[in-house]
Amino acid sequence: MGVTELKRKGKRNRAIASNKVNAIKQLLRKPTIKNVDIEAIKASFAEKKAA
Repeated sequence: MGVTELKRKGKRNRAIASNKVNAIKQLLRKPTIKNVDIEAIKASFAEKKAA
């Protein structure tokens, strides 16, 4: 009995796996936070609470 190689299915399986990995990597990316003024943020919360 001969062995049939399913090339298209293998390619599709690899593509699906690759897409899942890339989606997870995209979700794990976080923007870098630079120069955050904590006092200004606290002041804005105090203003919202007072209003």
